[in-house]
Amino acid sequence: MSGCGCNNSEGTGGGPFSKGKELVEFVYNAHGGAIRDQAISAGPLEVACQECNTQFSMETYVATCPDCGGVHAVAL
Repeated sequence: MSGCGCNNSEGTGGGPFSKGKELVEFVYNAHGGAIRDQAISAGPLEVACQECNTQFSMETYVATCPDCGGVHAVAL
Protein backbone atom coordinates (compact mmCIF):
# COMPACT_ATOMS: atom_id res chain seq x y z
CA MET A 1 0.00 0.00 0.00
CA SER A 2 1.32 3.36 -0.95
CA GLY A 3 2.32 5.69 1.87
CA CYS A 4 2.18 3.08 4.64
CA GLY A 5 5.87 3.44 5.48
CA CYS A 6 6.60 -0.28 5.02
CA ASN A 7 9.68 0.50 2.98
CA ASN A 8 10.66 3.17 5.51
CA SER A 9 11.05 5.76 2.72
CA GLU A 10 9.07 8.36 4.63
CA GLY A 11 11.81 8.90 7.20
CA THR A 12 9.66 7.98 10.19
CA GLY A 13 12.52 6.04 11.80
CA GLY A 14 10.36 2.94 12.26
CA GLY A 15 9.73 0.09 9.91
CA PRO A 16 9.38 -3.66 9.63
CA PHE A 17 13.00 -4.16 10.73
CA SER A 18 12.68 -2.01 13.86
CA LYS A 19 12.90 -3.44 17.37
CA GLY A 20 11.20 -2.76 20.67
CA LYS A 21 8.81 0.14 21.01
CA GLU A 22 9.50 1.34 17.44
CA LEU A 23 8.34 -2.00 16.01
CA VAL A 24 5.21 -2.06 18.18
CA GLU A 25 4.30 1.47 17.07
CA PHE A 26 5.03 0.65 13.42
CA VAL A 27 2.88 -2.50 13.35
CA TYR A 28 0.13 -0.90 15.45
CA ASN A 29 -0.19 1.97 12.97
CA ALA A 30 0.64 0.13 9.72
CA HIS A 31 -1.95 0.47 6.99
CA GLY A 32 -4.01 2.80 9.15
CA GLY A 33 -4.19 0.25 11.98
CA ALA A 34 -5.89 -2.31 9.74
CA ILE A 35 -3.60 -5.25 10.57
CA ARG A 36 -2.90 -4.95 14.30
CA ASP A 37 -5.81 -7.20 15.32
CA GLN A 38 -5.67 -9.56 12.35
CA ALA A 39 -4.58 -13.16 12.80
CA ILE A 40 -0.95 -13.73 11.80
CA SER A 41 -1.09 -15.10 8.25
CA ALA A 42 1.59 -17.75 8.95
CA GLY A 43 -0.28 -18.93 12.05
CA PRO A 44 0.32 -18.28 15.76
CA LEU A 45 3.90 -17.76 16.93
CA GLU A 46 5.28 -19.15 20.17
CA VAL A 47 7.26 -16.33 21.81
CA ALA A 48 8.86 -15.39 25.11
CA CYS A 49 7.98 -12.05 26.69
CA GLN A 50 11.03 -9.79 26.63
CA GLU A 51 10.06 -8.33 30.01
CA CYS A 52 9.14 -11.36 32.18
CA ASN A 53 10.18 -14.29 29.95
CA THR A 54 6.69 -15.89 30.01
CA GLN A 55 6.08 -18.15 27.02
CA PHE A 56 2.86 -17.39 25.13
CA SER A 57 1.27 -17.74 21.71
CA MET A 58 0.95 -14.60 19.58
CA GLU A 59 -2.14 -15.01 17.43
CA THR A 60 -2.36 -11.43 16.12
CA TYR A 61 0.29 -9.00 14.83
CA VAL A 62 0.11 -7.02 18.09
CA ALA A 63 -0.41 -8.97 21.33
CA THR A 64 0.10 -8.58 25.07
CA CYS A 65 1.85 -10.88 27.51
CA PRO A 66 -0.76 -12.68 29.62
CA ASP A 67 1.36 -12.27 32.77
CA CYS A 68 2.86 -8.77 32.76
CA GLY A 69 0.85 -7.04 29.98
CA GLY A 70 3.94 -6.21 27.93
CA VAL A 71 3.05 -5.33 24.33
CA HIS A 72 4.66 -7.34 21.54
CA ALA A 73 4.46 -7.05 17.75
CA VAL A 74 5.60 -8.98 14.73
CA ALA A 75 6.10 -7.81 11.16
CA LEU A 76 6.12 -10.69 8.68
